[in-house]
Amino acid sequence: MELFDVYPLLDVIPVSANGCYITDDRGVEYLDLYGGHAVISIGHSHPHYIRRIKEQLDRIGFYSNSVINPLQKELAKKLGETSGLEDYRLFLCNSGAEANENALKLASFATGKRRVVAFSKAFHGRTSAALGVTDNDNIRAALNRGQDVTFLPLNDIVAVEKELQKGDVCAVIVEGIQGIGGIRIPEISFLQNLQTLCEKAGCKLILDEIQSGYGRSGKFFAFQEANIEPDIVTVAKGMANGFPMGGVLIKPGIEARHGMLGTTFGGNYLACAAGLAVLEVIESEDLIINADVIGKFLLSELRKISGIKEVRGRGLMIGLEFDSPVNELRKTLLKDEYIFTGVSSTNIIRLLPPLSLTQKEANVFIKALRRLLAP
Repeated sequence: MELFDVYPLLDVIPVSANGCYITDDRGVEYLDLYGGHAVISIGHSHPHYIRRIKEQLDRIGFYSNSVINPLQKELAKKLGETSGLEDYRLFLCNSGAEANENALKLASFATGKRRVVAFSKAFHGRTSAALGVTDNDNIRAALNRGQDVTFLPLNDIVAVEKELQKGDVCAVIVEGIQGIGGIRIPEISFLQNLQTLCEKAGCKLILDEIQSGYGRSGKFFAFQEANIEPDIVTVAKGMANGFPMGGVLIKPGIEARHGMLGTTFGGNYLACAAGLAVLEVIESEDLIINADVIGKFLLSELRKISGIKEVRGRGLMIGLEFDSPVNELRKTLLKDEYIFTGVSSTNIIRLLPPLSLTQKEANVFIKALRRLLAP
């Protein structure tokens, strides 16, 4: 049997990783500034993370959600304390797409409505409802075109107000920072007004923090810059440092009932152990502060380099936009400078390194980029 060929692959075979570095099968070491799509939050192979999972596996690795799992309650308590959302409740699942599916379903359950407002260049996942609110026709099959979704320009609060006045919207969904959309940040006033309008219209505000959450922006959640309280927050990627895990944080006011949501693997023992390890390391190593400090350093230094059209971002979620396609530059960074980076559209390099990135490691990238862009 052959693999179903849907991924354009880099010519690298990683065999080990530690901190912010990956080593391939030839012994070549690469600086990882992409973290596997923002998944590696506390660094590769963190000893506390490994120990937590190994110890849990020695006891019990899995049973279904038909039994009491104290680790789920421990994780919910720790996540509430670390994020500052202690009065929210947590539903655990396996991925970001699944988190958004459940968030949209909850909004529809709570309001009895079905239309959703989303935004241009949004990406919320590749499953049914999540794909419906994703602004990319190229990955949407005919089956996914039946969702009742209205796409509006990001930061256009007048357009949002006009749509909400129609009275049929169950949810407005927006990313804390658009990732695949090119590291585009919702304005603080836009998020604040969005919350006010949603409350007035009786619809639910969903903040997709799957990529921008878990400390990546320099705050636990990117929306906290605007000092708002969304009805629903979705998380995944950095939540368990590579172990498949997602979550939906639900504000009081949305009532739960048995059978309303469900998952086979979500919140299993190993996932919870991994999730707890991540929160413990984030706290003990001050990784959110580090993301803020190193992010500001990177943004400042990158804006001094000529040849970059625009530098956008917050914390360790950074986009470098160029006037031309970045494919060759990204290949050169990998092949000649041994640096992993990501991409967004054709003209944007995306940086999503582990939150443990040091200034010394950041400087490795800055110096390499200066060399490659020198006239």
